[in-house]
Amino acid sequence: MNIQIFGTKKSADTRKAERFFKERGIKFQSVDLKEKGLSKGELQSVIQAAGGLDALIDPDCKDKQTLALIQYLVPEQKFEKLLENQSVLKQPIVRNGKKATVGYAPDVWKTWE
Repeated sequence: MNIQIFGTKKSADTRKAERFFKERGIKFQSVDLKEKGLSKGELQSVIQAAGGLDALIDPDCKDKQTLALIQYLVPEQKFEKLLENQSVLKQPIVRNGKKATVGYAPDVWKTWE
């Protein structure tokens, strides 16, 4: 398994995801979205695995201005805006190769073991 967890240190769900993998002795790479976000290819891969662009957007994010703007953009513009401002993404984003989840999803992660 090649687990990557994308999130921020302040996100409770990101910390819970890290704890989930630590408790099971599964090595993972933690990536802070504030320091280094998802690349264009990684974001496209997560969108495909998560079932679409809108599944990645967090309606409860703190950046309400960007959230409001994203709702009125066409899909290509939404993608570019998400790539530029990743603070509106649901956290954590957990990747295992081509598989990915958005949000805290231990039931799915158990099937990866």
